[in-house]
Amino acid sequence: MSKVRVAVVGCGSISERRHIPEYAAHPDVELVAFADPIVERAEGYAKLYNAKAYSDYKELLAAGGFDAVSVCTPNALHAEVSIAAANAGAHVLVEKPMAVSNEEALEMIAAAEKNNVFLMVAHNQRLMPPHVKAKEILKQGHLGRVLTFRTAFGHSGPEGWSIDGKNSWFFRKGEAVMGAMGDLGVHKSDMIRWLLDDEVVSVSAFIGTLDKKDTDVDDNAICLLRMGSGAIGSLVASWTSYRGEDNGTVLWCENGVMKIGTDPVDQVIVELTNGSIERYQVGAIATNDKQVTSGVMDEFISCIQNNVAPIISGEEGRRSLEVILAAFRSQEEGRTIDL
Repeated sequence: MSKVRVAVVGCGSISERRHIPEYAAHPDVELVAFADPIVERAEGYAKLYNAKAYSDYKELLAAGGFDAVSVCTPNALHAEVSIAAANAGAHVLVEKPMAVSNEEALEMIAAAEKNNVFLMVAHNQRLMPPHVKAKEILKQGHLGRVLTFRTAFGHSGPEGWSIDGKNSWFFRKGEAVMGAMGDLGVHKSDMIRWLLDDEVVSVSAFIGTLDKKDTDVDDNAICLLRMGSGAIGSLVASWTSYRGEDNGTVLWCENGVMKIGTDPVDQVIVELTNGSIERYQVGAIATNDKQVTSGVMDEFISCIQNNVAPIISGEEGRRSLEVILAAFRSQEEGRTIDL
């Protein structure tokens, strides 16, 4: 195909700031359709890109004329829209969390396989230059095994990010299902699994709503993770980091420590036990305050053009979601959950 024809379902902030501009910047993409219940949002993009606008995603899918669909809806609709798009013969890029249950995730994977289309999950942390560099360093081996770790993702909450501010669906449990853990925690469970080339085998968590008013979704979580290798660490997700975002990871290894995203200048710092220090400036991690290209849309289009299955596949998304779901079970049942 000369150009990949892309339809976008959901025209909120993640579409506005990531999906749509990154597709528009790709020379091999044509944006052909937009859908949003607030149809004026879809119409605005349709006018800008000479595309079609719909208030109902089902009408968009029935009309056809696309090769791929970006699913940028509230969490509770991710599975429904993704399965429908796959059944319409489209490759699917779905925002995280890919679903709100393991059963939904499995149904999404099955739909993609049945229709011979790709399902990719928008876990952009894997593609951030500091994380790519960190994995490269770990593979070199001079740090030795990762023994313990800390990874965190925090900002001041969706009211400063969402197109609807304090009235955002992020705060309505029926649509969001999960709060900071679905928004941020699942990014970190995916990143740590990928970075360490390892699976989480047990989770113990404290999850709660500490400061956000008029919502029953979580705004903070602290989780303890044990990996298959035996490494143990913490995962933090917070919507109450009011004085600056946190997207840092620290790995304590046999032969030193690696700090990722903790310094404003050097995105990766390696401090070895022999006293040597390595500093790397490889590019920033995308934050709400500072948007940089996520790489997700480029990766998705490349997979379609080259007929190569996405590395950030539906199964990878499911395994990262499974960690978050286990954390909620841990909070509810007051015990460690084994995966």
